[in-house]
Amino acid sequence: MARLPCLLFVVPLLTLAGCANNSGDGETTNASETSGDGDGDGDPGDGDGDGDGDPGPTPAQVEGCDGASFYEVPADPAARGPWAVGAKTVVVDGLTTEIWYPAKWGSEAAVEPVTYDIRYALPESEQAKITDEKNPLPLCDCYPELPIDADNGPFPVVVFIHGTASWRSQSLTQVTHWASRGFVVVSSDHPGLWLRDTLALVCQQPGASQDLSGDTDAVLGALASPSGELAFLAGRLDMSRVGIAGHSAGGNAAANQANKPGVRVSIPMASGQAVNGTPALESSLLLGGLADGVVSYSNTQSGYEGSPTPKRLVGIENAGHLVFSDICELTNADGQDILEVAVEAGVCGAELAGFLFDCNPEFIDAALSIPLVNHATTAVLEQVLKCSQTPDPFAGFADRPGVAEYQQDL
Repeated sequence: MARLPCLLFVVPLLTLAGCANNSGDGETTNASETSGDGDGDGDPGDGDGDGDGDPGPTPAQVEGCDGASFYEVPADPAARGPWAVGAKTVVVDGLTTEIWYPAKWGSEAAVEPVTYDIRYALPESEQAKITDEKNPLPLCDCYPELPIDADNGPFPVVVFIHGTASWRSQSLTQVTHWASRGFVVVSSDHPGLWLRDTLALVCQQPGASQDLSGDTDAVLGALASPSGELAFLAGRLDMSRVGIAGHSAGGNAAANQANKPGVRVSIPMASGQAVNGTPALESSLLLGGLADGVVSYSNTQSGYEGSPTPKRLVGIENAGHLVFSDICELTNADGQDILEVAVEAGVCGAELAGFLFDCNPEFIDAALSIPLVNHATTAVLEQVLKCSQTPDPFAGFADRPGVAEYQQDL
């Protein structure tokens, strides 16, 4: 992505943030009042859709790579997995980092889901402008600090890198989906890239320098020898099987950082960057929206052409730049989207955002696009990182509504 569009793209995201409580410190918190468990059925509970808090019988176990053990997952990669998802906020070498992970069976009973305060990622001067009443509070299909599943694993790892002017939990629907199917997913707020620092540039406030590669090194290094806040992961991770995914500028990073230790899968989304091939890399998946006004779909196609095999390309019909995030679905209790909230509150820079807000109501419905993204990403991750032996998960995928293009070169 060119530098100018990256800087301009900060504005439409300026009311968003990551996993936080209402004090603005970025920590996860329970929802005091919830309307659902985040699985889309509208009932609080255990995530199995019945709202009774009973997780049911333990699923059958299957063998993965090198003798790893997993619960059996639905054959459809777009279907939610059997695990409840735990969520924990930690600090890794100064990076505020979120971890979503497969939790111990039944441990979510009577635990309220995590909510996300959207204000902590704003510059401090702007946070108080958005009141509690106006603040969108994304509800996560995840639960705070549950015990990790010690009966299965070791679990492969997915590193997710957010886009310009974004935050670590921008794509909750994706990251919790992966965790529900047996992956430990980590995502950090990246200095110089995340919302607070990019807004600081617009608002003429001090920002921070950017080192996405160094950030990933710090996270992977900490996961390789987990201690302190990460001690709960000790013995539960397979650091020889790592996927790296990202959106927009984070997608560029996912393409460029395919040479990191243990990385076998690279998934750039809404990126025009070709994947950096290495002998260890086993699969790449590039995704783009055909209506993306920030990174044109032709750039994603070019990135695919320049990437090494094996590789896949997915183009989503009538999809904008933000289709790989939950940004466009984020509204407050009054039905206001994040841009409307920001403009009304007088958040610095909001008045410049109108023509950049990539959430056209005519774009593809999230109910159609989310399963496509989850299907494609999960299928690739499971094939390589869990050694899934199921029949071709992409059979018939090209014919699904919303898929404008599907290519593979295996």
